[in-house]
Amino acid sequence: MKQGGRRRTVYSGCLAAIAGLYILSVPWYRDLDEPLEIWLGFPNWVTVALLCYVGVAILNSIAWSMVEIPEDDEDPEAPQ
Repeated sequence: MKQGGRRRTVYSGCLAAIAGLYILSVPWYRDLDEPLEIWLGFPNWVTVALLCYVGVAILNSIAWSMVEIPEDDEDPEAPQ
């Protein structure tokens, strides 16, 4: 696989994982009458959401590192 194809695969995988983490962070898996559990000093659903958001931040930084930004010698916004 070419380097560009691998970058695109990693980038797409990161975006899919980010979407999955956002879906997982919503506490719709809990029953309304489920007893409250404390994890790391927070209600369990808050801890899950916070860990998902940390994962999103990490995956977002990985995805951005896969993006190639062209380095032009000339600034298109500079006055001529």
